[in-house]
Amino acid sequence: MKETRVRFAPSPTGHLHIGGARSALFNYLYAKKNNGKFILRFEDTDQNRNVASAEAKMLESMRWLGIDWDEGPEVGGPHGPYRSSERLDLYRPYVDKLLETGHAYRCYCAPEELEAEREALMAKGETPRYLGKCRSLNDAEEKALAEQGRKPVVRFRVPQNENIVIRDQVRGRVSFESDGIGDFVIIKSDGMPTYNMAVTIDDHLMEITDVIRGEEHLSNTPRQVLIYKALGFEIPTFAHVSLILGKDRQKMSKRDESVIQFVEQYRDLGFVPGAIVNFLALLGWSPEGEQEIFSMDELIQEFSLDRVAKNPAVFDAEKLNWMNNHYLKQADIEYVTNLAIPHLQKAGYIGEAIDDDTTEWLHGLIELYVERTDYAAQFPELVARFFEQAIAYDDEAKEVLAGEQVQVVLDSFIQQVEQIEQYEPGAIQAAFKTVQKETGVKGKQLFMPVRVAATGVLHGPDLNKSLWLLGKERVIGRLQTCKKHTAML
Repeated sequence: MKETRVRFAPSPTGHLHIGGARSALFNYLYAKKNNGKFILRFEDTDQNRNVASAEAKMLESMRWLGIDWDEGPEVGGPHGPYRSSERLDLYRPYVDKLLETGHAYRCYCAPEELEAEREALMAKGETPRYLGKCRSLNDAEEKALAEQGRKPVVRFRVPQNENIVIRDQVRGRVSFESDGIGDFVIIKSDGMPTYNMAVTIDDHLMEITDVIRGEEHLSNTPRQVLIYKALGFEIPTFAHVSLILGKDRQKMSKRDESVIQFVEQYRDLGFVPGAIVNFLALLGWSPEGEQEIFSMDELIQEFSLDRVAKNPAVFDAEKLNWMNNHYLKQADIEYVTNLAIPHLQKAGYIGEAIDDDTTEWLHGLIELYVERTDYAAQFPELVARFFEQAIAYDDEAKEVLAGEQVQVVLDSFIQQVEQIEQYEPGAIQAAFKTVQKETGVKGKQLFMPVRVAATGVLHGPDLNKSLWLLGKERVIGRLQTCKKHTAML
């Protein structure tokens, strides 16, 4: 039985988009499930759109997600090179064969001629396509056009009146009428192959058995099938995964800066890679049961193309935040703290050098707030009161501090805290019990004034731990300041 071989072939034009990451993930899961190979290569034939740093950033993002490749850049393999621009010599014999067999021809049409033809078709309400002006040029006509200085492209000669049928593993039977395609370019005037030519030759030479990619490539498939047939290649199995839509059910645009769409952005915000992988897997694929949280190994075990949906998947940022919160809560506190540290440093709360005592203190602080955190970049706002010297009281806080029992409670609590020798949560809890006995105040009327006076907010995580992390001197100082403030209310 032939080895399963799949590939992810992005263009190095920018950061790794979540749609591309999902395609890479589905290919990776399919390969691992079937004991096959996952190949990574770059389709960089469009030199005008390539970005110098894009390839390195994409590789970094994939490794961060835990999607490793068996063959490709930085890894190598028996089917290299793994960049289209480095494979030009491999394409030439196949172009020559298509020209020799009449499946392709040189086209000398000028860009302005093609644009006029395109506009005319659109004016009639027809699909823009090449109408074949250079389809039947003889040698003399070609020579004359070449002598005018025209640089030809090479077009594939699309057969007429043919029904091109694709058996898609996700969409079932899909058919295209060849007359609606038009003779398409396979080699540009600068000698570079187009996407459809390069991807077909590369998939054949790399022995790709299954092409799993986004639905937007479905319209390219009949062109590639025609090239496969003309060259006598075995046609791989295709699977076109549905689009990812925004919450408004509109196609997500890479230009929409209001939506976080790139893997690198999620990494920089302090998301857990396992959460991103888990979330992307469920965008268009559904497991058999109700389980929602999966490790990579579990995804490999469960994944199958027959459970990939035809309908578009909706990107729900709230669901992703919920999932990442779950991963943060399950993670080792040292790992979560390391995610938080760069954001605390950026906020100016901690310096570059962090000693052991500060690290231990940060562990306690992050553990206190991890339940409330969707991703690490939220920590600075949540823990700001632990770093600020002074705190402000809003109207709700002032209302609490205006209570008639507040001065008595704060006086008593300050006295108890001052007497604590070993300042830790248990001792703070004992101080509250003593204050309750001395003042007769209990419940919210006891705890709320202390919380508001020390933190500036009415609600928060465990009060004893919060006061411990603030530190004895800071708690006393804030309560004394608050006493002066409430005396003036």
